[in-house]
Amino acid sequence: MDDSSALDRLDGLARLDRRVAQCRACPRLVEWREEVARTKRAAFADWTYWGRPVPGFGPADARLAIIGLAPAAHGGNRTGRMFTGDRSGDVLYQALYDVGLASQPTSVSADDGLELYGVRVTAPVHCAPPANKPTPGERDTCRPWLVQELRLLRPTLKAVVVLGAFGWQAALPAFAEAGWTVPRPRPAFVHGTRVQLDGLDLFGCFHVSQRNTFTGRLTPQMLREVLSTAAQAAGLRQPSVGR
Repeated sequence: MDDSSALDRLDGLARLDRRVAQCRACPRLVEWREEVARTKRAAFADWTYWGRPVPGFGPADARLAIIGLAPAAHGGNRTGRMFTGDRSGDVLYQALYDVGLASQPTSVSADDGLELYGVRVTAPVHCAPPANKPTPGERDTCRPWLVQELRLLRPTLKAVVVLGAFGWQAALPAFAEAGWTVPRPRPAFVHGTRVQLDGLDLFGCFHVSQRNTFTGRLTPQMLREVLSTAAQAAGLRQPSVGR
């Protein structure tokens, strides 16, 4: 890929991120994210909440993408960065650091210096939903943003980890619209599953939600194993599982 193509892709993602952050397409989500930003949580009373859709995070030449569900009300909706400022993010970024894909094990604010190495983190729904549950209509309304992001990433993208069944169900149609051939019938979500899509390795992983991590359904070791395998499939440096 020549330098001009790389710069075009970088500019394209930057413009996409700005457009995502301005979206007001779903009235219920707009009302909720802005209400949360006004009322805040007591622990974050001194924060100025982001209160808008949260764009993806990571380099434009990412070889590995991670697709979650949606920003948390007091996480991404507060900080303006995916999986930043909540316990789910604590688990995810610690694991990325452990396998050599992040510069630090914590993600607390958009200006904390965190860098991802060859990885971009995004979601099929960019606004924080009430009770962490977007409606099918909201998921479908938000899909074009993910489709555009995948198209921009496609020249370098080699592997994707999808977190949870909701993300899996939302991502497969997006891959199809972005130009990949998705098997029929569509593969079911299973933790640890691996599906090949036109040179792209797609991995399923339980979501890093508190419900999964507190109960042990998803352990740090399980998450590291999926991320490590996906990193190898993406052709990133061979990370070791654990430190």
